[in-house]
Amino acid sequence: MALTIALLTFMGVMVIFLVFWLLLGGATTQEVVRQRMESVQSAERRTGSGLDLQLVRDETLSGVPLLNRLMMRLSWSGRLQSMIIQAGIRMRPGKVLLISGVAGLATYLVVGWVLGQSSMAAIAALIAVTIPLAVVAIKRRRRMMQFEQAFPEALDLLGRAVRAGHAFTTGIEMVASESAEPVSGEFRTTFEEQNFGLPLRDALLNMAQRMPLIDVRFFATALLVQKETGGNLAEILDELARVMRERFRIHREVRVKTAQGRLTAAILIALPIGMLVIMKILNPGYVDVLFTDPLGPKILAGAALLQIIGSVILWKIVHIDV
Repeated sequence: MALTIALLTFMGVMVIFLVFWLLLGGATTQEVVRQRMESVQSAERRTGSGLDLQLVRDETLSGVPLLNRLMMRLSWSGRLQSMIIQAGIRMRPGKVLLISGVAGLATYLVVGWVLGQSSMAAIAALIAVTIPLAVVAIKRRRRMMQFEQAFPEALDLLGRAVRAGHAFTTGIEMVASESAEPVSGEFRTTFEEQNFGLPLRDALLNMAQRMPLIDVRFFATALLVQKETGGNLAEILDELARVMRERFRIHREVRVKTAQGRLTAAILIALPIGMLVIMKILNPGYVDVLFTDPLGPKILAGAALLQIIGSVILWKIVHIDV
C-alpha cells in the first residue's frame, strides 16, 4: 500500500510539473515566423513555386523532436493545426496533444485510485483526453460565429472607404484598425500579406482558407471576379453585406421554427443519463449491478455508443443549414 501511494504521488508531481511546463511555455520566434508565413506556404501549394520558401518547410508542429517527427507523418496534423489557428489559440498542435495525454493519464490514475475499477478509470481517461480538443473546437466555432456576425459591418466600412476614393488595400487597413476582433485580426493579416508583397489574389484566398465560411468565399470570389472583369466595387460590397444580413434573418427564423424540435432532442439525449443518476440516488442497489457485474461495463459502453449515435442523428435532424 505504501509503495502504491508513493508511486501515485510521484506520478502526480510529474503530471503537475509537465502541465505547468506546457502552459507556461511562451511563443518562440519560430512560432511568430510560422504564423506570418503560413499565407506564403498556402500560395506555394497553389502555384507550385517554392524556391524562396524553405523557412516554412522547416516549421515544427511540436517542441518535442520525437513528437514532431511523428506528427509530420500523420495527415490529420495539418487539420489540427488549422483548427487551432482558426480558434485563435497561439499554441502548437503538439502541445495540445501533450495536454490531452497528460489529462488522460492523470484522470486514469486518480479515478483508478479512488474507485479501484480500471474500466471506469479508462472511460474517465477517454473523456479527459477529448476535453482539450473539445475546447479547441468550441473556441473555433465561437470565433467563427463572431466573425460571421461582424463581417457585414466590415464590408459596409470597406464599401464606404472605396466610395470615398480610398484604394481597396487602404480600406482593408481601415477595417483592420477600426473593427473588433476577430474581424480586425483577419483583415490585418490580409493587409500585411498584401503589403509584404503577396499578390492580392493569394491574400484573399488565404483569408478564405483561414476562415472557411461561405460568406468569406463569396467575398473573395466577388473581388477576384471584379478585378478581372471590372465593375462598381462599392456596389458589390454593399450587395454582399445585404445578402449576408438577409441570410442571418432567415437563419434566425429557422431557429425559431425548430426550437421545439431542438428542445425535444435535448430532452431525449439527457433522459438516459438523468434516469441513471436518479436511480443511483433513489435505489443504489438496482444500479450497482451495472458497475459490479463483469458484464455491466460492457453494457454501459454499448449504451454510451448508441447514445452518441442517436445524439448525432437527432442533431442532424434539428440542425438546418441556411
